Amino acid sequence: MPSVAVKLYSVFFKFLLKHRLQNRIQTSSQHSDSFGITTRPEEVVAAANPSFADGVATKDIHIDPLASLSIRIFLPESALNAPESRSKPRTRSIPEPQPRSAHLDSITRRKSYGPPLLEERRSNSFGGGSGVECLNLMTEGAYLGYSPPSVAQGERRRLPVVLQFHGGGWVSGGSDSVANDIFCRRIAELCDVIVIAVGYRLAPENRYPAAFEDGVKVLNWLAKQANLAECSRSMSGGRSGGHGGGSGGGEFKKSDAHKHIVGSFGASVVEPWLAAHGDPSRCVLLGASCGANIADYVARKAVEGGKLLDPVKVVAQVLLYPFFIGSVPTRSEIKLANSYFYDKAMCMLAWKLFLPEGEFSLDHPSANPLVPGRGPPLKLMPPTLTVVAEHDWMRDRAIAYSEELRKVNVDAPVLEYKDAVHEFATLDVLLKSPQAQVCAEDIAIWMKKHISLRGHEFSY
Repeated sequence: MPSVAVKLYSVFFKFLLKHRLQNRIQTSSQHSDSFGITTRPEEVVAAANPSFADGVATKDIHIDPLASLSIRIFLPESALNAPESRSKPRTRSIPEPQPRSAHLDSITRRKSYGPPLLEERRSNSFGGGSGVECLNLMTEGAYLGYSPPSVAQGERRRLPVVLQFHGGGWVSGGSDSVANDIFCRRIAELCDVIVIAVGYRLAPENRYPAAFEDGVKVLNWLAKQANLAECSRSMSGGRSGGHGGGSGGGEFKKSDAHKHIVGSFGASVVEPWLAAHGDPSRCVLLGASCGANIADYVARKAVEGGKLLDPVKVVAQVLLYPFFIGSVPTRSEIKLANSYFYDKAMCMLAWKLFLPEGEFSLDHPSANPLVPGRGPPLKLMPPTLTVVAEHDWMRDRAIAYSEELRKVNVDAPVLEYKDAVHEFATLDVLLKSPQAQVCAEDIAIWMKKHISLRGHEFSY
């Protein structure tokens, strides 16, 4: 059984959530804004930190000028390591223990607490220099975080990209919430990946399909960023293609290259962290609770899009206790209807706030994964890991969906955690459950099977 602390917090959580949901229902008809919101004022948020003070650098980006859609990028410190050769697998080695403070001493300490030398500041501003050129911690400017070196500095280590969709019953949560920030940092470090947490628009200000469309927008944005970065690298290669060191005919001006990129893709800016360290050909979708519904929808759209999303390739997805429901109740929906945190009655209120008025149905395609006609055949879906909790009333339908995937030979294992409740892995900042760390490690083991480079599959 869950601990006494979990039970007590669940009572408080459900009382507060029920009050907020009822208030949202009473005022939902009065608030409709296409721009939307991604985080509630009452949400406790974590500030972005673009340096590697705690092993993971973060930054927030608003990617849609017509909506509040935003993302938070989590870049692990391992991205600064030298790239490994793809020709032979890594050998398992145990490095000598070294405290993090000593490891970062030569990189960040002086720059964090004092202004850098003039030569270092100049090289850091443009991505040049050596040794410490990666950390652009200028004290006189506005930006005090990591800035990747230029393409001319050589190839950098590229990490898989994980698109993460937070939970919250469609009406709460956020990509920058404290709970989501801690979870994404844990995934970034354990899985050795770049995590992009999606701040989709919340209901009832923006009902279905706003959150689902935002998920697809971010996937398209990632593909656009990959193409912009490739064009930028091509132009850099063209600029360095001249011989003799002069300004010969084979050399392009930087302004000309920028005009070419803008003319091809529109007035967009290359995101430097993704351009330097992201590998979009190894993309994983990860969703928690209602975010798992979004991840599954985005996976289906990626299958339908096919090569239109190149070079982005969705190689796997992870569904953490999906927010699935249906008109015909499962055994767990009957037995555990009054379970911890999100009971069935409150989830019904959340679905009424999310689905458009007049379209409420428990068999809506966004709610029930087993209804027919939901898109591409299941046999085309990517490998899918499903995580469920023992005391979660939604568990049986998630397991049934996984079984349907396995029937058509999709790699779709299920991990069930004893004595766990809904959101146990993503609310660890509050629950302090030992299963949260175990779950993250299990996700890392399974995920690395699908994101490891050829020849490195057994390197973990």
